[in-house]
Amino acid sequence: MANLTKDFFIGLSNNKLLNAQAKKWGFRLGADKFVAGTNMDSVIETIRELNSHHISCTLDNLGEFVSDREEASTAKTEIIQILNKIHEEKLDCHLSVKLTQLGLDIDYDFCVENMKEILKKADAYHIFINIDMEKYIHYERTLDVLKELRNQYSHVGTVIQSYLYRAEDDLEELKGVRLRLVKGAYKENVSVAFQSKQDIDRNFIELSKKRLLGDAFTSIATHDHHIIHVLKEFVKENNISRDKFEFQMLYGFRTEMHDDLVKEGYNFCTYIPFGTDWFGYFMRRLAERPQNMNLIVKDAFLSKDNKLKKEPIILGTLAITSLVVWRKKKNKKEKVS
Repeated sequence: MANLTKDFFIGLSNNKLLNAQAKKWGFRLGADKFVAGTNMDSVIETIRELNSHHISCTLDNLGEFVSDREEASTAKTEIIQILNKIHEEKLDCHLSVKLTQLGLDIDYDFCVENMKEILKKADAYHIFINIDMEKYIHYERTLDVLKELRNQYSHVGTVIQSYLYRAEDDLEELKGVRLRLVKGAYKENVSVAFQSKQDIDRNFIELSKKRLLGDAFTSIATHDHHIIHVLKEFVKENNISRDKFEFQMLYGFRTEMHDDLVKEGYNFCTYIPFGTDWFGYFMRRLAERPQNMNLIVKDAFLSKDNKLKKEPIILGTLAITSLVVWRKKKNKKEKVS
C-alpha cells in the first residue's frame, strides 16, 4: 500500500493538467505548509526569521514542464533578480536551481549559457548555486553541465541521490565539489536504483560518512532522526569539524528539530521552495511522506465553518481521474510482463 501511494503521488507530480489547474487556485490545497510563498518578496521575512535563529537557507524558485526558450529565459532572469535581492538584503541564503527549468530539455548549449549568466552574478556576490538533481533521464547531462561550468566557476555544486547504485562512484568523482546528499524523490527503475528503504538508508549513511572524512563541504539532507543520530556520533568519534557540513531539511518538515540542532552547535539550512509552479514539488513531498496528508486535508478541503471548498473538490476529481488512468496503465503493463 505504501508503494502504491508513493507511485500515485509521483504520478500526479508529472501531470501537466493538474499542475496547470493548481496554479489557478494557489495554495488552497494546503501547499503553504511546505511552500513558502509565490514570489521573492513573500519569502524574505521567512528567510530573515530563520536567519535570526542562526539558520541559513537555500531558495528554490519552483518550475517544471518548461518547454520553450522564452519560459526558460524568464526563469533565468528571475533567478538573477533573486540573487540581486539576496545580496541587497544581506541574507544568509544561497540558491538551488533545476536545469530543466533553464532549458536542458530544449537545448543543452542554451541551458549552459543560461547557467553561466547566473553563475557570473553569483560569483560576483559569492553566493553558492546548487544544481538540483532531477529524474535519472537527466542525470548524465546534469553532471556534464556541472563539469563544464566548473571549468570557469567555483560557486557551483550539485546533488547526489543515495538510491542510485552509481552514487558512490559519482561521489568519488566529485570529491572536491560542494554537494548535497539526499535519498532521492523520484520513482526510478530497479536497474539503476535501490528500491527498499533499508538499502537507501544504508547507502545514505555510508555516503555521508565518506564525505565527512573528506575535505569538501557537504549538506546532509534528511529528516530521519535515526540517521542524524548515527552521523552525530560518527562526527564525535572521528573528531570531525562541524564547519565541514550542515544538516539540511525542507521548509515545513520536522521543524521541532531545527532549533535543537542549532543549539547543539551544528550548522543547519532550510530548503525553501517558492513560486506559482508548486504542484509537482508538493506531490513529491507527499510521495516521500504520505502521512503529511494528515496535515493538509482539513485546510485543503474544509473552510473555517467546516464547509467543503469547491476548488479542491475539482482538483480532487482530476486527481481521481488520474489515479484511474494510472492504475489502468499499470495493470496493462503487468499483464504484458
